[in-house]
Amino acid sequence: MMRQKIPVIAAKARNFFLFFFLINSVSLFIFIHYSANPSNVTRGQQSRLSVMDTFFISHGSPTLSIDESLPARGFLQAWQAKVFSQRPNSILVISAHWDTDFPSVNVVQRNDTIHDFYGFPKQMYDLKYPAPGAPELAKRVKDLLKASGIKHVNEDRKRGLDHGAWVPLMLMYPEADIPVCQLSVQMHHTGTYHYNIGKALAPLKEEGVLIIGSGSATHNLRALQFESSSISSWALEFDNWLKDALLEGRYEDVNHYEQKAPHAKKAHPWPEHIYPLHVAMGAAAANAKAELIHSSWHYGALSYSSYRFKTSR
Repeated sequence: MMRQKIPVIAAKARNFFLFFFLINSVSLFIFIHYSANPSNVTRGQQSRLSVMDTFFISHGSPTLSIDESLPARGFLQAWQAKVFSQRPNSILVISAHWDTDFPSVNVVQRNDTIHDFYGFPKQMYDLKYPAPGAPELAKRVKDLLKASGIKHVNEDRKRGLDHGAWVPLMLMYPEADIPVCQLSVQMHHTGTYHYNIGKALAPLKEEGVLIIGSGSATHNLRALQFESSSISSWALEFDNWLKDALLEGRYEDVNHYEQKAPHAKKAHPWPEHIYPLHVAMGAAAANAKAELIHSSWHYGALSYSSYRFKTSR
């Protein structure tokens, strides 16, 4: 009798361990599959991979792409190690170098590299950042903006990434393996308008989207001092005002920087390089805490001040 039971018990044990092995193998496959392919994650799963911080990056001169002497270059190269170690599902970049009449998103499978600068060293035109596109994110951005009351949101099915997007991303995420979507600014609108765009896009953070505004804390190309090592007083005063306003949470003042800030018109003769800040600020939430994460200067008047907006859960 005992001899008959032993094979039965052995068979049951074998079946149990086989079942246990199969379950663990499937779990491991799912983990590897979704870790390696963020685009395969559903929106429900993305909610567990939320990105609570938004960022404003001053991308400065296009030479940031090759000039090893710029402190901002080292700051961006250390991004994953020292600033933001979390890997996002995708990235939304609001770049100062794409100005349109209505909000526009690029809807592509693979991003081309746009060399939208002139008279620079040849090696800069050889640089490529072939990050995958994020068409599903583009559709989500469009839906959120239209739900907020913006009637016209255009899709651009040919545009890649301009240097306001690919230069910093090339240093931050050099593998170019995270899907990227770009959103335009509207230079004829206001800071408050762009802040409200950011507010409309805030749900993307819960879906694992890293929102980056890419512009410049100061941007007056006619006032650059190529041979000077000193910082222009007007640029420093504006940069300090902006820092204090952000760190003190005076976001309404920043929305109306033209009236509130010293030397506002000289720091930004045109507003396209500061509006990405308003989008990042709006996406963060009204109670978000701003943090200065980098500060340096180039050509005496070009500030690389960059900020994190941190929101508590």
